[in-house]
Amino acid sequence: MSIIQTTEPDEATGDVAAIYAHDQRDVGYVPEHTRVMAVNPEAYVAWEQLVRAIVAQLGVRRYELVTLAAAQGAHSEHCRLAHGRKTLKLIPEDELEAIARDYRHADLSEADVAMMEYAEKISTDSAGMTDADSLRLRELGFTDREIVDITLAAAARNYFSRAIQALGVVVDVPPGLSDRLRGALLAPL
Repeated sequence: MSIIQTTEPDEATGDVAAIYAHDQRDVGYVPEHTRVMAVNPEAYVAWEQLVRAIVAQLGVRRYELVTLAAAQGAHSEHCRLAHGRKTLKLIPEDELEAIARDYRHADLSEADVAMMEYAEKISTDSAGMTDADSLRLRELGFTDREIVDITLAAAARNYFSRAIQALGVVVDVPPGLSDRLRGALLAPL
């Protein structure tokens, strides 16, 4: 249990109830990270709006790959598992397992690998980023808008991952993850 006291799903009202209902529909329960972050429902809703604005331009597949890489850099079991489950809707399990274990050797395009390396570096050494990091993406065909959106997606993942880690949120294992995929998602951490 987190250090934060949260509202039980059957007692939630207003924005908190709406936030909980979304997760109930999506994953079948209200994960602990949702319960904790919904203590400030206005910030949670703003977070969701930010994510939607990024995904609308970046695309769901790229967003999820960036998220997995940024979560790896942040050592976030929470986000690796939750977004591993989300990515299963986009990428077959065997391919996702290879990506989760080592995206650099998972038969991804050079552009996807560079994008994920960039996102991981944002999580591990954002102060060490140089023009060379962005230029590499540009050389691979990414537009300035895409580079900004990749950066925003990785930075947003860091915000969420670090907040739930700092608040002592228990790691939920979402339904639908095989033991092999779960192991692959957690192996690089």
